[in-house]
Amino acid sequence: MQQYVGWHVADARRVQAVAGLLEPHLLALIDDFYAEIERHPEARKVITGGKAQIGRLKGTLLKWLQELLAGPYGSEYVTRRWQVGWRHVEIGLDQVFTNVALSRLRKGLIASLEDRWTGDADELRNTRRSLNTLMDLDLAIIEDAYQSEYVARQQRSERLAAIGQVAGGVAHELRNPLNVIKTSVYYLLNARSPSEEKKAEHLQRISRHVTLADGVITALSSFAKMPVPSLQPCSIGQCVQEALETNLPPDTVRVTMDFPASLPPVLGDIDQLRIVFANLIRNSREAMPNGGALSIDGRTVEDYVEVTVADTGVGISPEDMHRIMEPLYSTKARGLGLGLAIARAILDKNRGSMQLTSQLGQGSSFTVRLSAILP
Repeated sequence: MQQYVGWHVADARRVQAVAGLLEPHLLALIDDFYAEIERHPEARKVITGGKAQIGRLKGTLLKWLQELLAGPYGSEYVTRRWQVGWRHVEIGLDQVFTNVALSRLRKGLIASLEDRWTGDADELRNTRRSLNTLMDLDLAIIEDAYQSEYVARQQRSERLAAIGQVAGGVAHELRNPLNVIKTSVYYLLNARSPSEEKKAEHLQRISRHVTLADGVITALSSFAKMPVPSLQPCSIGQCVQEALETNLPPDTVRVTMDFPASLPPVLGDIDQLRIVFANLIRNSREAMPNGGALSIDGRTVEDYVEVTVADTGVGISPEDMHRIMEPLYSTKARGLGLGLAIARAILDKNRGSMQLTSQLGQGSSFTVRLSAILP
């Protein structure tokens, strides 16, 4: 930074040469500095320790000004300036107050220098320029430290918020299947002479909801580290059918599928693509709590196969449309917010894409496009 602004040994010597001239007036500058702070509530609010704290802060500022004038201006000096910026983040002082505070101190130092200067006018001009350059460097270091620490703390806060959001979503997603499992286990342990059909029914429920719970864990693991797909020719109709069978909508939802026999195979990892369509079907099902219609259609468009999953559900608001595929973003009251993000990540790795159209109150339509394997 010194090299960039043209700071040289001569500049350091000029500033150090006037240290003795300016030091007797530093306390008056500091008193003026804190008197002005008293008139600005936003700056004053970070001082919570009363007169005792102001006394300590005045001592710290005096030391800072003495070091400014005395140097040396090496790595230790930079470290101490960096700590000033870090401390401002810690106490919650906005960086703008540092900028204007340094401006006030600069003005006071320059005025004191000009009032007491008795030497050559050219040398005064050079000394003033050196002092201004030094204070610019100080401000740059403090501001860089402030921004670095502020961003680091913000990122930590966002990570904690994300962890809390994920934890809440996982708890909700796992609690439902665990409650079903618990109910079935209670029945099997306590029912008197249950029929073989009832036993089988509850064992199937347990198996099905263990699979659901495992799916939540798999979804998180898959999103954290999506495996490299094994791209092979696969039947998209078969893939969608298998996804539908593991995510059957209730009887109140009418399901139609249309996959022409002439539909070519697509290039993709069928296990990963099954996750995509399972998520889309599950989304559609949850968007129609009072019933509706779910249609899944496949067609060939040039060198691609397109599959549209459309529902007559609640739809998505325009405000949510651009964020609906972001990780951890959900429009549901309780939801993990990973389904669509995982679907998009899978399609990216499988050389595919997905488009969404939706109208609030009328339904949504997701269209998946994959490379067709043509004869």
